[in-house]
Amino acid sequence: MKEFKGRVINGGYYKGEAVVSHQGVNTLATFQSSALSHASKVIVADQNNPDIFQKNITGKALCLPQTIGSTTGGMVLQVICSMGINPACLLFSEHIDSLAGAGVILSVVWEHSNLIAIDQLGREFLDTVKTGDTIEVSEDGTVKIL
Repeated sequence: MKEFKGRVINGGYYKGEAVVSHQGVNTLATFQSSALSHASKVIVADQNNPDIFQKNITGKALCLPQTIGSTTGGMVLQVICSMGINPACLLFSEHIDSLAGAGVILSVVWEHSNLIAIDQLGREFLDTVKTGDTIEVSEDGTVKIL
């Protein structure tokens, strides 16, 4: 077991599967196709991100350095949360970027989402966690790779 401590943006408890991206996640390219098709789950549509392309991330812990892409990033997060097809957690190795931060806040305030967001987990976090690992996230920002 390995343990990491990050900063809580929106806390909560989660135990489940990790999906890992070692590059910035383009929120529009990742989520738009599922949102527009009113899908029941998010299958990542960003072909430029081989780590997560065509993976189901609904209800899972998306582990990433940051989000990247257009200014629609926050809105796209809010939309998928309103649809109930969002990842359970966004676990950032770096500081959360402003667009993802806005999306998390909009999702929590407007959509009453329980989207967990923890940042500043460190580079070692992304070097350690693997897609398919079981992780446990605590309210205080502790992330355990079990």
